Amino acid sequence: MLRYAAIDIGSNAIRLLIADISKSKDGYKYKKNTLIRVPLRLGDDAFLNQIISAKKTTDLVNTMLAFKKLMDVYGVTEYLACATSAMREAKNGNDIVKLIKKQADINLEIIAGQREADIIYANHVEKDLDQNKTYLYIDVGGGSTELSVFVKGSLTASKSFNIGTIRMLDHQDKQETWDEMKAWVQENTDHYKKLAGIGTGGNINKLFRMADEKDSAPLSIQKLSSIYKKLSDFSLKDRIEILGLNPDRADVIIPACEIYLTLMKWAEIDEIYVPKVGMADGLIKVLIEENLEKTKV
Repeated sequence: MLRYAAIDIGSNAIRLLIADISKSKDGYKYKKNTLIRVPLRLGDDAFLNQIISAKKTTDLVNTMLAFKKLMDVYGVTEYLACATSAMREAKNGNDIVKLIKKQADINLEIIAGQREADIIYANHVEKDLDQNKTYLYIDVGGGSTELSVFVKGSLTASKSFNIGTIRMLDHQDKQETWDEMKAWVQENTDHYKKLAGIGTGGNINKLFRMADEKDSAPLSIQKLSSIYKKLSDFSLKDRIEILGLNPDRADVIIPACEIYLTLMKWAEIDEIYVPKVGMADGLIKVLIEENLEKTKV
């Protein structure tokens, strides 16, 4: 059995996904074997100071060393390692890429926002939903939000915006970016009726679990609004101690909820589907497409 790995270096957390690849009647599929998440919060450095600090650089390199050893132990044959918004904005991002290559022997790519949106789109989650519907695919991260519009299963528009949970907590989100995102949403969705949403990312997955919906059921905007109100009524400390949220989730979940609700209102979306996939899953799909599906006879 083949094993592939994806490393997603985000603004809030870093993830390693190791997946088992097998052949199916429709091509190739993967099964998640191991998922490790390390909450380094690179965005706090990058968005405020435009540089990754020495301490967080050391933590990042050590994490990559650990990931490399785990990939070796698991017998990973192919991997993709990508860094997104925080590393894009850090002036020392390229220097850190070289350091990771030297010390951990991992080839890391700092990807542009559109490339990030394309990788998330590689999950093709819209294929498992009603092909007659129009969807706004929303992926909210710490530093950016990726949006894609699907009409009858086909991608018609896609764009990345520098709006994210860490940016909002650090007050680094700009009104002109919000205005640009609103204009894009209206331009690309106004002529469609009854849009549905697709939401990915750690925060929307947590919000979905809090809603206690069945896996295949959508999350209504009314229930999402209710959860947002409940979360907002609790202090950060109580979100951790009473609601049981992890410390690195308890603060970002509020701005994440605000982004999803805002986009749903702009696009007049009543419900959002929440598949359990994200950036790391998209990287695995890209590896399959590049190494297996293009070479099959």
